[in-house]
Amino acid sequence: MSTISLGQAVILGVVEGVTEFLPVSSTGHLKIVEGIMGIPVDDHAVVGFSAVIQVGAIAAVLVYFRKDIARIVSAWFRGLTNREERYHHDYRFAWWVIAATIPIVVVGLAAKPLIQGPLASLWVVAASLIVGSAVMWAADQMGRHKRGEDDTGFKDAMLVGGSQILALLFPGFSRSGATMSTALMLDLDRVAATRLSFFLGIPALTGAGLYELKDALGTGVGAAPLAVGTVVSFAVAYASIAWLLRFVARHSFNAFVIYRIAIGLLLFGLLGTGVLS
Repeated sequence: MSTISLGQAVILGVVEGVTEFLPVSSTGHLKIVEGIMGIPVDDHAVVGFSAVIQVGAIAAVLVYFRKDIARIVSAWFRGLTNREERYHHDYRFAWWVIAATIPIVVVGLAAKPLIQGPLASLWVVAASLIVGSAVMWAADQMGRHKRGEDDTGFKDAMLVGGSQILALLFPGFSRSGATMSTALMLDLDRVAATRLSFFLGIPALTGAGLYELKDALGTGVGAAPLAVGTVVSFAVAYASIAWLLRFVARHSFNAFVIYRIAIGLLLFGLLGTGVLS
């Protein structure tokens, strides 16, 4: 019998789609909802399910930014054979994304037992939500928001890409929150920080989903819940991306900071009173 039912897969797909690219921690929200529904958050099949349905959200990014991605990939292939093309920003940016993905892959493989074990705790999620909120608030306040997407360089990509490790080790910190905060500290404007977070997340999240597919299918989660959760995640994530880009063009990240603190405190309360364990 599947660890996750079709109804639960729909709910988790919605949660994943809404929260994957908002700086509020999709992993944290998934674990909270899983806990409320009585799904064991540290079960390997459940962890695998969460990683696989992320592929739906990533597919939404691929579709939403298809023109940008096609331009960057085309520039990369042209640069492999044409020396003059290697001076173009898109060609270099493609290599930066590849290089910036290496740290999270290495840490993810090396620390997998911790990530799927002790660090999967809801207590870790609650603490990471609040600590990550402080980092995000400080980054938004200190950042000068003066650099656009075309001003990014190799150092920016490596620092922003490397910050994804925080979310990998501390679910609740938020991959989007970590990358956006780092980009803001590097003085990128909010839209550039958000778009850079999207592009750097594509290889890392896609790789994680494909890597976990075997565990998700082989240890209790059926193909039907996986398919349903992934499709729902895609549809909801596409709408979430469009909304987020419009929001950050006009607003600060303060609303997300307040929300994260509230959710973190609520989770501490639920854990402390025994409602969640």
